[in-house]
Amino acid sequence: MTAILDVRRYPEARDGFRWDALWELVDGTRERLNLAHECVDRHVGKGTALRIQFADGRREEHDFGALAEWSSRFANVLEAEGIARGDRVAIMLEPSLAFYGAVFGTVKRGAIAVPLFTLFGPEGLALRVDDCRPRMLLVERDAARWRAQFPALTVLAVADLADRLRGAPARYTPATAADDLALFQYTSGTTRAMPEAVRHTHRSVVTLMVAALYGVGLRAGDRYFCPSSPAWGHGLWHGTVAPLALGIAVGSYSGKFRPDRIVEALDAFRVTNLAAAPTVYRMIRESGVAGRGRFTPEKLSFTGEPMDGKTWDFVEHTFGRKPCSMYGSTEVGVIIVNYPGFEGFEVRRGALGKPAPGWEVAVVDDAGPLSAGQLGEIAVRRRGEWFRVKDRGYVDADGYFFHAGRSDDVIISGGWTMSALEIEQALLAHPDVLEAAVIGVPDELRGQIPKACIVAPGKGPGFVRELQEFVKDRLSKHEYPRAIEIVAELPKTPAGKIDRKTLRERGR
Repeated sequence: MTAILDVRRYPEARDGFRWDALWELVDGTRERLNLAHECVDRHVGKGTALRIQFADGRREEHDFGALAEWSSRFANVLEAEGIARGDRVAIMLEPSLAFYGAVFGTVKRGAIAVPLFTLFGPEGLALRVDDCRPRMLLVERDAARWRAQFPALTVLAVADLADRLRGAPARYTPATAADDLALFQYTSGTTRAMPEAVRHTHRSVVTLMVAALYGVGLRAGDRYFCPSSPAWGHGLWHGTVAPLALGIAVGSYSGKFRPDRIVEALDAFRVTNLAAAPTVYRMIRESGVAGRGRFTPEKLSFTGEPMDGKTWDFVEHTFGRKPCSMYGSTEVGVIIVNYPGFEGFEVRRGALGKPAPGWEVAVVDDAGPLSAGQLGEIAVRRRGEWFRVKDRGYVDADGYFFHAGRSDDVIISGGWTMSALEIEQALLAHPDVLEAAVIGVPDELRGQIPKACIVAPGKGPGFVRELQEFVKDRLSKHEYPRAIEIVAELPKTPAGKIDRKTLRERGR
């Protein structure tokens, strides 16, 4: 076991960290490295690689040997199909042996794997296909439908591969450089504004270890579960690549989300380390099924958006552990963590945590770093300059970072500067409010006013005044939503976050 994995105390993790030490966790070098080898082949013989809970109640487990063989056969099929190094292979499958085998088989071949969300319709899929120009699209079923839409693209259903996989060699030796592209990861977008794919090299498996060790707290012996879809960043990197690179089994969820199935999986797989979006914890809370089984976690983490206080308290009370926030951005990775499982670190309610090892993080304005308690933009030091991650926040006197909303979520109303996040948190403290999102909408008198869209089953227009007074009492007499709309549900991005962009477009 390498020295970096021996560290269990926060002070040593903070003060003794070396970026070079991360290379001790992989077989590859700075010149030659393959992400699939690091995540799969080198762990053959070490036990379970995949634990999958299906929405219909089924469960599957597969060891590293089975995953290595499936992915190698697929790499050989790709080579026989003329898929060259650097070609893109789009994979639109739910978590399964086939999904993980196809992703890592593509990476073994030296091609670029592009995981895609299975609920994309024709327009959503076309945007991504037109952007990344794959040579092949692998789907669960209905291949004829997609062939008709993309006649120039090779479209295969998993069943179409059966004979070819059986006839392909069960071994494949990758030959990639560390800086070759390995994965394209699409962030959630809309049909109006489709962001480009984030391009990741094989070397990404090394820098990811900061999040794996200090954000998720992964260690040998963990029984890990991350229900986020691997078509998106959290499920792909923290849910898939991070555990497998350390020889720890993936725990994933396949199919339409059901909180009762998640809880069943936590019990059946004897999970000790859970990483999930705040939405998942909130839905488990509302389902009423938590706390009935044997789930006794050692580590709990979340990322993607802040966790409201009501859900945070529920998690701590129900599972006996404080949920640990992990914070970063697509461009720089994870930069603020709560060190799950480390001795000597206090997890504080509402805090993002403290800087991850190796990172210099501050809250800044145009003049540079700000003092404790001052509101500014969260930034990380890169190449001698402060890179702003487009979120507002502040640092307390003990060095804990707190989130204060996206930079574009600031509402200026009648000369007052208000935080949409702060108002949302106050709304969510009301026992009858399940979900809330606050945006700024135009107002003739004040320029902007805060508008809240809330989910509050059974409540009607008379509830609006009660809720406004509730927020005034918690925040201030001026900082409250002057407009409140009660809705059946809030729009969500495919990754499960509240889609504030859609709400803003509706409010124009």
